Amino acid sequence: MPSPATLSGKNRRGNPNWGRPIPPQPGRPTEFERRVQQLGLHKQTYASSAELKRWCERNRNHFYVPEWLLERWGIQVELSYGNGP
Repeated sequence: MPSPATLSGKNRRGNPNWGRPIPPQPGRPTEFERRVQQLGLHKQTYASSAELKRWCERNRNHFYVPEWLLERWGIQVELSYGNGP
């Protein structure tokens, strides 16, 4: 016979946040920001960087890239990337 704690739901197993988006963590840079720092770029020089453009083309479906920059370079993000057939 199950214990009263099991019936009330207090000892549920598993992650209660499963499937919920991970909230942004203030102070932690995104991969895009880390790459920009590595390249020593400023917002005014993003669009003129060939290396940043190559990184964005390779990683556009994996990491955040500012929309205005994707539009400027004409890079399309695959919305169904990784969701199967």
